[in-house]
Amino acid sequence: MTSTSASGQGAEYAATASEAYQAALRVIESVEPRVADATRKELADQRDSLKLIASENYASPAVLLTMGTWFSDKYAEGTVGHRFYAACQNVDTVEALATEHARELFGAPYAYAQPHSGIDANLVAYWAILATKVEAPGLAELGAKHVNDLSEADWEKLRAKLGNQRLLGMSLDTGGHLTHGFRPNISGKMFHQRQYGTNPETGFIDYDAVAAAAREFKPLVLVAGYSAYPRRINFAKMREIADEVGATLMVDMAHFAGLVAGKVFTGDEDPVPHAHVTTTTTHKSLRGPRGGLVLATEEFAPAVDKGCPMVLGGPLSHVMAAKAVALAEARQPEFRTYAQAVADNAQALADGFVKRDAGLVTGGTDNHLVLLDVTSFGLTGRQAESALLDSGIVTNRNAIPADPNGAWYTSGIRFGSPALTTRGFGTDEFDRVAELVVEVLSNTQPAAGPNGPSKAKYTIADGVAERVHAAASELLDANPLYPGLTL
Repeated sequence: MTSTSASGQGAEYAATASEAYQAALRVIESVEPRVADATRKELADQRDSLKLIASENYASPAVLLTMGTWFSDKYAEGTVGHRFYAACQNVDTVEALATEHARELFGAPYAYAQPHSGIDANLVAYWAILATKVEAPGLAELGAKHVNDLSEADWEKLRAKLGNQRLLGMSLDTGGHLTHGFRPNISGKMFHQRQYGTNPETGFIDYDAVAAAAREFKPLVLVAGYSAYPRRINFAKMREIADEVGATLMVDMAHFAGLVAGKVFTGDEDPVPHAHVTTTTTHKSLRGPRGGLVLATEEFAPAVDKGCPMVLGGPLSHVMAAKAVALAEARQPEFRTYAQAVADNAQALADGFVKRDAGLVTGGTDNHLVLLDVTSFGLTGRQAESALLDSGIVTNRNAIPADPNGAWYTSGIRFGSPALTTRGFGTDEFDRVAELVVEVLSNTQPAAGPNGPSKAKYTIADGVAERVHAAASELLDANPLYPGLTL
């Protein structure tokens, strides 16, 4: 086992995990063998590809096995010690453990482990902010202490207040997320929204421009965080901007939570001490199950605790149990080694692209992701993504600032270092990955469709995909996924 691996804890661990998975698959096979076959094939496919999707990782066998338990059978609406179903004492235990680990890991006064995803976590956060900053004062203005005291006319007034709030978030094409106020998303419909971008010359966030937009727009919520911005954020500056205009600072750290947990991001770059509310997923760089968390100051804790029934239905108890296991793993010293390696490897990948004259948004990275502008290769993002997949390299196309090809075809490819770092890749291997990517893209050409030029069709020079796939397999064989685990 490498110092960065979540794949096991030695031969005995791997042997025990193998026995568990073999037994589980035999049971599944007895009912629906096609599902068992697809499960085995999924592991084989993941073992045989360079996974460079920034939002994906590999959870440990302990985390994965935790999700396949009897907790899946439980309904547990409510909160710890205050459920609307009987016999939830064991759910209370695992949820309390998940929130305890989250508080200790991130240094947060309050944590909520029930969101099913990052989007759910953001919705809980938004409504908690509305309930705390608008609904509670609105009730007082209407002479009511509780919503049950409101008449229908009062409700109309309160709904108007709740529905006429403002949100300022990072634009999608400069690295923000759908849930940061993108108009077609529910977040762009809940709020009057405006979006800030990046400096068109450097690609970096311009804090003076954000401050100017906040002074003019006066948002209730200022959202910081990203899904495709390859740089760090100064959250102390974002909090100063929020405080100046009376906004609530909400940070979505879903992508870089592992770098916060692993103390790669500290001080002004650690969002938790500066944000009123912080949301995250528990997979991605945090290397846990698919799910979400909300961290908050005590001011917002009562409203966040009402995530169910406000936004959520029954919490997924088996996933909360897996969150507890993953967060316990992240509290170990080895996780800090892993997190630093994630950042170092992303830097090596970026440097590998730069020295091979491949254009990068912002010219590099200082987090876990790299955004490659593929227009220099004469390709769209979709063509590049497909050509790389043919060559055994799994990525995702992504828009770049002012993207001429829009959000579907795009002009960029997003790369992330967390998954291959989990496999044990180091800086030399990531430089080699950059070399393989450039080899594929340099030998890929757009192809015409039936009606002329196509943004999707492409051709790869003979033998290139096979040669690169073989080279990728050499790297993968030297850094096996879940070593010792056999199905």
